[in-house]
Formats: sequence, C-alpha cells, structure tokens
Amino acid sequence: MKDHLQFYIDGQWVDPAQSRTLEVINPSTEEAIARISMGSAADVDKAVAAARRAFETFSQTTREERLALLGKVLEVYQKRYGDIVVAVSQEMGAPLWLSKAAQAAMGVAHLATTIEVLKNFPFEQVHGTTGIVHEPVGVVGMITPWNWPINQIMCKVAPALAAGCTMVLKPSEVAPLNAMLVAEVLHEAGVPPGVFNLVNGDGPGVGEAMSIHPGIDMMTFTGSTRAGIAVAKAAADTVKRVAQELGGKSANIVLDDADLEKAVTQGVQAIMMNSGQSCNAPTRMFVPRALHARAMAAAKATAESIKVADASAEGMHMGPVVSELQFNKIQGLIQKGIDEGATLVAGGTGRPDGLDKGYFVKPTVFADVRNDMTIAREEIFGPVLVMIPYDTEEDAIRMANDTPYGLSGYVQSGSLERARRVASRMRTGMVHLNGAGPDPSAPFGGYKQSGNGREWGEHGFKDFLEVKAVMGFQPSA
Repeated sequence: MKDHLQFYIDGQWVDPAQSRTLEVINPSTEEAIARISMGSAADVDKAVAAARRAFETFSQTTREERLALLGKVLEVYQKRYGDIVVAVSQEMGAPLWLSKAAQAAMGVAHLATTIEVLKNFPFEQVHGTTGIVHEPVGVVGMITPWNWPINQIMCKVAPALAAGCTMVLKPSEVAPLNAMLVAEVLHEAGVPPGVFNLVNGDGPGVGEAMSIHPGIDMMTFTGSTRAGIAVAKAAADTVKRVAQELGGKSANIVLDDADLEKAVTQGVQAIMMNSGQSCNAPTRMFVPRALHARAMAAAKATAESIKVADASAEGMHMGPVVSELQFNKIQGLIQKGIDEGATLVAGGTGRPDGLDKGYFVKPTVFADVRNDMTIAREEIFGPVLVMIPYDTEEDAIRMANDTPYGLSGYVQSGSLERARRVASRMRTGMVHLNGAGPDPSAPFGGYKQSGNGREWGEHGFKDFLEVKAVMGFQPSA
C-alpha cells in the first residue's frame, strides 16, 4: 500500500492543513492499495488563493501560448498512459482492456478535441460597432466522479486551460489516484504554478467549501443528482455559475422494424460495459410487446455469455462495481425488482459463481417491467437492464420521457428517417441512433434533472467563458 498524502497546490506537493486519511480500496480484491489525505476548508482556501494569483497572468496568455501548453500536456499524458490505465483499473475496477481502450483513451480524445477547438475559436467578433469578446470565467472549482474518472477530469481541465482559467480540482475520494497522475502530467508539461490545484477529500469537507467559496467563480460538477443539488444550493449565495452533469435513466427504444436480435444484443452489452456504471447507459429497453419473448431470449443469451473477472485479468470481461456501498445498493435494487414482480431473465442477487471476494455483480436482466417499478425509476448504476414492453410507438415515446432524468436516449430502427423522428421527440440532451457511439466533439449533457450546461467539444469550451460586450469597439462608418 502506497501513501499519497500531499495535495498539489501552487505548483508543488504540500502537506494538508490537518492529518486525516482514507484508504483507497481495490474493488476486485477488497484490499487497500493506497492512502490519501482528506482535505478541509483550510486547504481549499490555500488552493483558491493560488488559483486567484495565477489567474492574473494566465488569463492574459495568448491562444498560441495555450495551444503550445496543451500540446505539451497531451505529449506527457501519452507518455504516462500506461500508468493511468493501471491506476484507473485498480482503484475503480475497470478491466484493463476497458481502461486502456476507453477510460484512459478519453483523456487523449478531450485534449486533442480541445486543441482543435482552440485553434479557430472566435474570441472576438464585431456586431455593428460593438465588440463581442469571450474571456475566461475565472477560477473554476471542479468536482469529478469515480465511474469515468480521467474522462471527467480531462473534459473539464482541458477546456479550462484552453480558455485561460485557473482551477481547483476535488476528484472522487473513491478513485483519486488517476487525478494525482494528472497533476504530475500537468506539472511536467509546464503548467504554471497555481493554474491547476488538487485537493483530495469528500463532499462535506472539501466540495462544500469549494461551492460556497467567494474566490471561486464557477463550479463544474459531475455526479449524482442528489449531490448536484447540494452543490447548486451551496453555490447560490455567491451567485457563481454552476454547470452540472448528473444522473440518468436512459431509454433505448427498439422499434418494430429494427433487427431485434442485434439491437437487444448491443443494448445488453452497452449496459454491462463498465459494470453498468455510466450515467448515460441505456438502462431501460423498450421492446414491442409482440416481440418481447424473442427479445428476452436474446437478452438472456447475451447476459449469460458475459464473463466476470478481476479487473487485472487479461481479455474481454466485466469487472466489479466500485465499492461495497455500491454493491449493497445494487443488490437491494435487484431484490426490489424481484419483490415487485418483474421477470428475472438473467443474473440476480449475490456474486457470480466462483467469485467469493470482490464487489462483483451478476449481469442481470429483468423483463415484463412496468415503467412505474422502482427498478425503472431509480438509477441503479450497476449491470442491471430493465426491459419494458410497449404497444405503440407513441406509448414507447411517452414512457421514455416519463422520468425525472433526461441525459441520453437510444433509438433502433430499420429506417434512419423514422429513428430521427423518434429522436426528435425524446426529451434528452443526447440520442444515439442504431448503435452510434460517443462523439468527443459533440455536446455532452442532459435535460431536466440530468443537469445543465454542456461538456465536450466547442459547447463544453464555451462553458468556461464569459461574454463581454464592448460598445464603440469599432468606429462607426
């Protein structure tokens, strides 16, 4: 077990204001792999002071200077890629193949995308005689989750750097080691002291101190809707900007003209990836009632073919969920589905056969689910798919939208035109048609209680900018 007891503040690793530690647990083994310090308001004060000092100069850097800096960050990130892959896998349970192909890879994608956005972004535009000027928002407080940790860190850090902002990051205390590697990458790349600061800790100890801090101009938060509400309330007194990417219960509408077996197979595989721990996972699958039996058979075969193993094992498989807390929550919701009368098609409670240690959950599928059941309403955040039969396309759309969430949606159809039409009626920030994957240049975010603001690409970059109108910017003709 390694100790990582310092915070990165003002360009150096420093001791916390007070000594309080937390063990980082490997969910595959249930063993501690590291110890971190838990920060306090005093640490946040020190980090914010450093960020405010650095903002005076970093906000004045040129586009070219920031492009050169981001290019160097990307170069060093790629050099440390293997370390990041292992850290993410060990601390949150992503299998090595997934950590390499997706988890760590998203850091490269966000850096590369941000560089392209910065190259051509119009920071100044003239409307008549008035200049419309985009300027960095200031000091940004960042709170990131454990499920896609490096993805969520880099989709905030990269555009903030590009915009000329300075920042204080509180990564998830459950999976903090990859964030400390990010600090090392940024330091080696030459990010000036105070521009990036990292304080480990929990929501009550550090997250709230950041949210209420008058020296922080913007909070960007990714996590549960419950915690996002707390951040927004804490930030309200200082009227700071709050951008949130929160929970989801995304609908996957399989229309009657889709290739049913292909659509169901892909849908099951999508929910099981990352052990179901993705806010945008297609957790509610709507299937025509007349095809429900066929869909159940395809889902059962796919779920039962998925191998579950230690995250460090080679090959394609599903790893554990992140913690004992998550494991127990998921087990309770699976039992709730059984108790409420849904048909258990595959999986169920308990660990998969042959695994007596680690937070491993059986790939689970429920069918004959009603949209008012608990497992159709609550975000389970585990490898659990619910299949809901519908009678008409209108019924499917109505039930898909009957949720407090609105993060993502999925439509499967033999007709692209029909899929687009259904997509236009879904009250979600994103829709994937016929198995289309994520696009790092497209806006990522949701409607309703799935948050506000957008991340990724140009839309995510704009969230870190203020807009200033300068009258008389251009002389009148």
